[in-house]
Amino acid sequence: MSQSLSHHRLLLAFLSVLLLTASAVTDSTLTQRRAIGGDQRLASPGGAFLLGLFSVANNTKWFLGIWFTASPDAVVWVANRDRPLDTSSSGVVTLSSRGDLVLLDVASNNETIWWSNSSAAVVAQLRDDGNLVLADAAGVVVWQSFDHPTNTFLSGLWAGQDLRTGAVWSASSWRGADDPSTGDFRYVMDTRGSPELHVWRKGRKTYRTGPWNGVRFSGCPGMTTFEDLVEFQFTHTADEVSYVYRDRVGSPVSRMVLTESGEVQRMVWNPATLAWSVFWSVPRDQCDVYGACGPFGVCNAVGAVVCGCIRGFLPRSPAEWRMRNSSGGCARSTPLQCGDDGFYVLRGVKLPETHNSSVDAGASLAECGRRCLSNCYCTAYAASDIRGGGTGCIQWFGELMDTRLGDDGQDLFVKLAMSELGLGTTKTNKLVMVVAAVITTFALLLLSLGLLIWRKIRQRNKQITEFDHIVRGECPAYHLETFKAATDGFCAKNEIGCGGFGTVYKGQMVDGQEVAVKKLSAGNRVQGLKEFRNEVNLIAKLQHRNLVRLLGYCIHQSERILVYEYMSNKSLDTFIFDPRRHATLS
Repeated sequence: MSQSLSHHRLLLAFLSVLLLTASAVTDSTLTQRRAIGGDQRLASPGGAFLLGLFSVANNTKWFLGIWFTASPDAVVWVANRDRPLDTSSSGVVTLSSRGDLVLLDVASNNETIWWSNSSAAVVAQLRDDGNLVLADAAGVVVWQSFDHPTNTFLSGLWAGQDLRTGAVWSASSWRGADDPSTGDFRYVMDTRGSPELHVWRKGRKTYRTGPWNGVRFSGCPGMTTFEDLVEFQFTHTADEVSYVYRDRVGSPVSRMVLTESGEVQRMVWNPATLAWSVFWSVPRDQCDVYGACGPFGVCNAVGAVVCGCIRGFLPRSPAEWRMRNSSGGCARSTPLQCGDDGFYVLRGVKLPETHNSSVDAGASLAECGRRCLSNCYCTAYAASDIRGGGTGCIQWFGELMDTRLGDDGQDLFVKLAMSELGLGTTKTNKLVMVVAAVITTFALLLLSLGLLIWRKIRQRNKQITEFDHIVRGECPAYHLETFKAATDGFCAKNEIGCGGFGTVYKGQMVDGQEVAVKKLSAGNRVQGLKEFRNEVNLIAKLQHRNLVRLLGYCIHQSERILVYEYMSNKSLDTFIFDPRRHATLS
């Protein structure tokens, strides 16, 4: 006992001398002959990150962590998150003779507050990617902070699982904004079926990304909008399942954070404002809440009624659904016949949860369908990779959970009884179909002219209805009177252009903004409708500083009107191709 106490006193004296004689650490390495504590810091080679002690809760709790030098509040890793120090002066960080990185409390007889649980390390280095690395004498990495994320994923930090060792790379939220202790939420890779990322709260799943489809996670269409900023990499081998992103060269620094409320946010550093901007976050809406519509339900965030049943299914409890409680899901209207079934294509969806599925990346989509049709327990199938028209095979066995409609979704082939698809083959059905065909043909012969007119009117109204549904929500709608007032009743003196699709007028809104109002030609309805669809669907979604911005639209009976920003200097081609004016360009 006395020998152990003497050893601790000797170590305490040694560390105290080091702290008293060493200046603030500015290099990136720590060896067994150096310790840091108090306000001393370890800096990465390029100065992007710092490692040291930081405080929360009015300096009553101190932690060893890593943070952005330019943004000290952006702490990306915490060592002793569940065991804080009471004061900064008592904390000492050093490499032990065994090769551990340790945080000691010198005020408590050198009590070990945290250690890396490594061995043979002779140097610790904080790298410019924010990774704290311990290496042995041969330079081999024996421990790194990237293997032990807290609530933040940095560029190059992976999420997933080592299938050989069972090591899991996952994130856990802070308890609160000023409390880095382990919170309620975890962000972890589920490797069952087709791997996907899940958010859990106290053993209950709250959100999932959908499986990786070769380009992105099925339920994260927004990922592809960041391809100019970051590069995504997904690895699925016999040894490892992992997902990592990397900031592209020249792009701003980004990080992904699991917040204390369970959101996953992609944050990008703006060096001009010296602040972080949230570029993307999930869950996005109530359809991202796990299992919102129950088994065999499908969620539509833009619908008046969010939850519905897949074709061939009905609510298990109609009374609960009327009360907008859809968690019980749906049940089949007609049992599968096992041999006399077919598939209904549910288009544009986030694929259902895959833990009850099988995956064969080498099978074709056609082969996948044949396999599912021949297996009585298969309930649906889809391509595992959407590239090249769809390859690979995912088959579901059992309930389809957490399916949602969404932008840029993919096709899900749901197995139904033939009678649900209108493809029954009994003799009675055939006789009914023949009689119905004869009656229909006779009626068409008598009413051909009236029916033709009715169908044309119906088709036109259907196009308009579909059309209005497409454009609604992309940009604001205006009343016709607004544009009449802005253009003096579409006065000829305000006309600034005329083409095959309509006339453009200069106008001024009530707030003084100058606009260009394009009134589509009523004499060219087919081309005008196509033009209207293209401009509203594409230009309203396409935002770029070099493209004129679509401000709104108007639909009034047969009138179709678009309103754009007014460009007083006209378009760029008037300068490029004008021999006199192109000289004004640099």
